[in-house]
Amino acid sequence: MAKILLLGSGELGKEFVIAAQRIGQIVIAVDSYANAPAMQVAHGFEVINMLDGDALDRIVAKHQPDYIVPEIEAIRTERFYEYEKQGYTVIPSAKAANYTMNRKSIRDLAAKELGLKTADYRYAASAKALSEAVQEIGMPCVVKPLMSSSGKGQSTIKTESDIQKAWDYSQEGSRGDVAEVIVEGFVNFEYEITLLTVTQRDGKTLCCPPIGHRQERGDYQESWQPATMQSEHLQKAQDMAAKVTAALGGAGLWGVEFFIADDGVYFSELSPRPHDTGMVTLGNTQNFNEFELHLRAVLGLPIPEITQERIGASAVILASDHSDHPIFEGIEEVAAAPQSDFRLFGKPTSRPYRRMGVVVTYDGLNGDIKAVTERAKDLASKVRVLK
Repeated sequence: MAKILLLGSGELGKEFVIAAQRIGQIVIAVDSYANAPAMQVAHGFEVINMLDGDALDRIVAKHQPDYIVPEIEAIRTERFYEYEKQGYTVIPSAKAANYTMNRKSIRDLAAKELGLKTADYRYAASAKALSEAVQEIGMPCVVKPLMSSSGKGQSTIKTESDIQKAWDYSQEGSRGDVAEVIVEGFVNFEYEITLLTVTQRDGKTLCCPPIGHRQERGDYQESWQPATMQSEHLQKAQDMAAKVTAALGGAGLWGVEFFIADDGVYFSELSPRPHDTGMVTLGNTQNFNEFELHLRAVLGLPIPEITQERIGASAVILASDHSDHPIFEGIEEVAAAPQSDFRLFGKPTSRPYRRMGVVVTYDGLNGDIKAVTERAKDLASKVRVLK
């Protein structure tokens, strides 16, 4: 029985804790506020500011976990190197956590060190520098904080008048104490995918069937599995995913995002943990869902294969207003629908566009993926988050 210190306790962490509970592991869930989703199902919890390195040191020393598992970006990740020196196992590794928590590190690794195809990009640490970067990149272009999640602070610049607004919005959405942004040339992609990739302690790497997804405001709205794509594009994405995860090292599940365009496959981003678009796997589309895969890789349990069991889709349930006691209406309609399921995350408060739950739908392997996705969207739209 292992003790896991989970740093970040959102909906993805909650499903990870549930997977761990099922095979008898102990989890201490950590976040900046009490009653976060993963805390509701964990053995214990801590409420701290994870950007406070001293506070992080205290809870690591207090719990002496077998594994330290980051679930969010806003963590003083440079402390992880010291934890590894002390004998703690950081998932996937201290290097991976540090590089992927900051878009600058991971983009430079992918583009400059590994030679992966990416969008043209620049960095900017002020509104003036952003304006200069936009002139070099050209419009339209995309601006993202170096540290953020779920699309927070991300926007598209189409005209000169958008530049200051994009800078201000990036600072509102930035996590941690990093003000810098990345400016990316717009890739005219046909579609985008997430390739869930599992690295194991024996060096074996496995990829899940590709997941297609659609975003709004930089955050995913629907995802479906499998995404339909040309075999050569899939092979290229798999090769790129294996290359970048090997460079970062360690064991765990990674969410590797790609753009697929007329001129090939572009590496976009990388998360060293279960991915929000991967919630489609809660519909049992695979022999193991993404949270079970992450846990098994963390514990060093062998994963001989990943198989597609059926097709599926997911669609998010979003709040439309602020509430300290959100309630849900329309769940009965989702529950009554065949080949469907839902999860409510248990977040104690709501705000506009906050993700409060997800609907998953599925069908047999010969089913219509477009119809399954439309069904997930329709069912999710029936659920209302009320004050």
